[in-house]
Amino acid sequence: MSSISSQRIVLASRPQGAPTPENFRLEHVTLPDLAEGQILLKTLFLSLDPYMRGRMSDAPSYAAPVKIDEVMTGGAVSRVERSTHPKFQEGDLVVGATGWQSHSISDGRNVMPIPSGLPSPSMALGVLGMPGMTAYMGLMDIGQPKAGETLVVAAASGAVGSVVGQVAKIKGLRVVGVAGGSEKCKYVVDELGFDACVDHKSARFAEELAQACDKGIDIYYENVGGKVFDAVVPLLNAKARIPLCGLIASYNDHQAPSGPDRLPQLQRTLLNKRMRIQGFIVFDDYGDRQPEFISAMAPWVRDGKVKFREDVVDGLENAPQAFIGLLEGRNFGKLVVRVAQD
Repeated sequence: MSSISSQRIVLASRPQGAPTPENFRLEHVTLPDLAEGQILLKTLFLSLDPYMRGRMSDAPSYAAPVKIDEVMTGGAVSRVERSTHPKFQEGDLVVGATGWQSHSISDGRNVMPIPSGLPSPSMALGVLGMPGMTAYMGLMDIGQPKAGETLVVAAASGAVGSVVGQVAKIKGLRVVGVAGGSEKCKYVVDELGFDACVDHKSARFAEELAQACDKGIDIYYENVGGKVFDAVVPLLNAKARIPLCGLIASYNDHQAPSGPDRLPQLQRTLLNKRMRIQGFIVFDDYGDRQPEFISAMAPWVRDGKVKFREDVVDGLENAPQAFIGLLEGRNFGKLVVRVAQD
C-alpha cells in the first residue's frame, strides 16, 4: 500500500499536579505496510475520559502507565480504510482502544464492530460505550437499587453521572444530582428528569444537599470525591451502598491533602451504618456482561428514556487542551474529539 502519514499525540513528560500542554507532543509518523491479518483504521472520534490522568502517572495502579514518548491511550471510533483481515471489510465502523492518533494498525483483537443504526457512531464511546456501561453495572450490581430509595450522583451532567441518574429514575428511585453551575443543574432536572440537582459551587452546598435529601441517601454513586463526598457521608442511611468508579477531584493531587485525618470518622460511619463501598473497573470486573448492558441500554436510548449529550471538540491537535478542561469540569456532557469527518 502507499505510505500513510499519521498524526499522533504522545506523552512528552509526566505532570506534577494538573497536566499542562507541555506534557503532550504532537507528532507526524509514517505507518508501515499492512501485514496479513491486519487492518488500517482512520480515527473518526476520540473519547476523552478522566481515567487517562491516572495513565499519565507512573504510580502503581490497576493498569500500566503510558510510557514517555508513547501514544496517549484512549478509546476511539474508527473506519476501516484497508483490510487484510477476513472479519473486517473496508468501510466498517469499529470501536477500540486505539489511542490519540489519526490512523492506527490493528490485528483485530482490540476492536469490535459498532452496531448499525446509531444516530452518531460516537455514541459507542458514551451512552452505549464504556461510560454507559460503567454507570449501568455500578448502579445495578453494586448499588442494588430499590424503588422509593434516594440516590445521589455527582458530575450529574457528565457521561457517567447522567446515565446513572436516568437509569435510577427508570427503576423508581428519587434522584438528586450534583453538578457545577446553574446551567448544568437546570439541564439535569429539566432535560434528564432528575428530581433535584445541587450546585457544588454554592457557598451553602452541604446545607442545600441535606435539604434535597431530607430522607437521607441510600445510594451514592461516587465518581468525584473531595468536598462532595464530605457532604454526602453524614446523610448516608443505614446499609447505604457506594459504587466507586472515580475520584476526579483528587486526580491532580501530588501530595497528601492538608487538614485533619478524617479516615477514623469515615471508618466509624461505615461500621455504625453497615454501609458498603466497593470500587470497580468496568471491563475488568464486568467485561463478560457487556451483552446484558447493551440489551438493556439500547432500547432505553432508542425510546428516549435515556438521553445523552455530547461535548464535541474538533481536531486531534486540540485534544490536550480539551482533556485539561475535562479535569477542571469545563465540559458539558460526554467529551469527544472529532478527529475526522465520516
